[in-house]
Amino acid sequence: MLRFQYIFFVTLLLLTSVVHTATAQDDLLRRAQGRFSGMTMGQGGGDSIAHRTGLEDSITIRFRYLDTSRMQNFDSVLYDFTRRIQIPWYHVTLGNLGNASRSLLFEPNMKAGWDHGFHSYDIYNFTASDARFYNTTRPYAELNYMLGSRSEQYIRLMHTQNLKPNWNMSLEYRLINAPGFFQNQNTNHNNYRFTSWYQSKNKRYQNFIVVVGNKLQSGENGGILNDGYLEDSTGGAFDERSNIPTKLGPDQPGSRNFFSTNIATGTFHTNATYMMRQQYDLGQKDSMVVNDTTVIPLFYPRVRLEHTIALNTYHNRFRDTFSDSTYYDSLYSVKLDANRQEFFLREHWRELINDFSIYTFPDAKNAQQFLKLGASVQSLKGSFDSNYVNLDNRDYYNFFVHGEYRNRTRNQKWDIEAQGNFYVTGFNAGDYNAYLSLKRLISRQIGYLEVGFQNTNRTPSFIFNPISSFYLDTVSNAFNKENTTILFGTFEQPKLRLKLTGRYFLTTNYTYFTNYFQAAQTSTLFNVLQVSAEKIFRIGGNWNWKTWVVLQQRLGDGPVNLPLLSTRNQLGYDGTLGFKNLRISFGGEMRYFTPYKAPQYSPIIGQYFYQDTTTVRLQMPDISAYLHFRIKSFSAYVRAENLNALKFPQGGFTNNNVPTVNYPYPGLQIRVGIFWSFVN
Repeated sequence: MLRFQYIFFVTLLLLTSVVHTATAQDDLLRRAQGRFSGMTMGQGGGDSIAHRTGLEDSITIRFRYLDTSRMQNFDSVLYDFTRRIQIPWYHVTLGNLGNASRSLLFEPNMKAGWDHGFHSYDIYNFTASDARFYNTTRPYAELNYMLGSRSEQYIRLMHTQNLKPNWNMSLEYRLINAPGFFQNQNTNHNNYRFTSWYQSKNKRYQNFIVVVGNKLQSGENGGILNDGYLEDSTGGAFDERSNIPTKLGPDQPGSRNFFSTNIATGTFHTNATYMMRQQYDLGQKDSMVVNDTTVIPLFYPRVRLEHTIALNTYHNRFRDTFSDSTYYDSLYSVKLDANRQEFFLREHWRELINDFSIYTFPDAKNAQQFLKLGASVQSLKGSFDSNYVNLDNRDYYNFFVHGEYRNRTRNQKWDIEAQGNFYVTGFNAGDYNAYLSLKRLISRQIGYLEVGFQNTNRTPSFIFNPISSFYLDTVSNAFNKENTTILFGTFEQPKLRLKLTGRYFLTTNYTYFTNYFQAAQTSTLFNVLQVSAEKIFRIGGNWNWKTWVVLQQRLGDGPVNLPLLSTRNQLGYDGTLGFKNLRISFGGEMRYFTPYKAPQYSPIIGQYFYQDTTTVRLQMPDISAYLHFRIKSFSAYVRAENLNALKFPQGGFTNNNVPTVNYPYPGLQIRVGIFWSFVN
């Protein structure tokens, strides 16, 4: 099915490219630079002269997200590769694109209510919350392709068009396939997303549909047997990193076939979302006369009725076809059946949510100010299996209420956002979340200031529940609710290209894993102070120094270790080199974090766990050289990463950094990517 989807999207984009023109590409670039203003629903041009808008030979495209009505433009930033391959700079993986990741920053789970607990692969998921709903005057498509060392491949295809002036649809597909440098770390991720946004001609009714699917497959090697193999004391045998023995999986390199899904030992996460939201507005009609033949209908909502229904499925599995009984016994206290070579864990969830909400708009001409109240019924069904033996099936439910107030003042000087939910009854009764944010434009010279807080009281994720298939602890713990409060503030000055952020966390009943499988909870209160800065310094001409810096400190006795300093820096050129249609960014990039006792990784349960014995330190900062450029609607990225792995005086890129115990980063990686936009 996924191969058919891939062929379908490729065919669709090839058909699109046949009819795109150079004029449309020029106009797309001007649109990305903000020279065109957005077009509202219902203003699309027709074939007759009386309805021409002047944009028939160009494209005007904007988008919004599900939970906001603000229309946005595309991000045209060229220097930041992490906006193309969406892995935040402050995340580290187990050594390969698509492997489990974790943040260097303290980021506790702030979601109240039920949660399955598997988040090591979240950055690779498509979600409904980040789905874009477009409005475009012409069909628009994107083709993204990246090829990296060891046959690493990244493919993304997207197409959107307005079927009618008031009805848009979009299709998006992404493939990540990376065999990796070490054994049994190959990945194969497939993601797709479909959206539909319909608005009636009288502006009263809106319909949003989102269909999302994610199939994530990642090999698990348990780490290399010993970091000493990286020093290659056997005369060059392990310069080829795929020869280094690992703790899990067969003794063979990963497949170079990007259609391959043959992962003998690994984690498999499959999830899907099917969501529909309907809105009906009550209010007052108006119109704007453009000329004698053109009248634009307007509508000002005062009351909005909203219904949302969403079905979510989660299928989380671990399978080891070549299980080693010594490994499972020594680290997990699991005795394997002598007659069965394969070890298997599976947990399946089905979640159905029905929500009804009502909005009121105090100011008829400011749709950015509203009060929303609603209630939801959540139905949960879980199935738990171990080694193909069905252990249990459970049904749960929740009833919760929620409210939200937003106000973006018409002078755009104040932004107010307040929201919260409370679980009245059911499996997660007593859970709640409260959030408040105030943002103010002090002045154009001084900049923006935002302050706020968030407090979450939540049931620990279900993986900490003894019923879970992935709960391997022999002790059945009954944990209390976690409670976390965040106080935060942000100062931003666009003219100085400066952003300062501070966060203060107060956490109690923090739930965590103490080793490969044992769960625990601390009842003591501990705090974390986190301060970050982003700044672009102009060195001279078009040469810039861009820096991201985060300082963190734990206060009190808590099971959290953090690097004191995490930083990313770029030193390079951003300009045109005197060419009219060229935008180019090139230079060097560095990432570094100070030594600390970093979490270790448990492959069977797919969780990072707390450890306080081994200090992780980088031999050198991660260093990359980059060349990014854009010509009209064509962008290309050429990167040489992990240059720090060069070993002196022997030569060769074998001086690997190890950000997670026994999980080295690869040596030199060359990545070449093209990102092309097409307009019909």
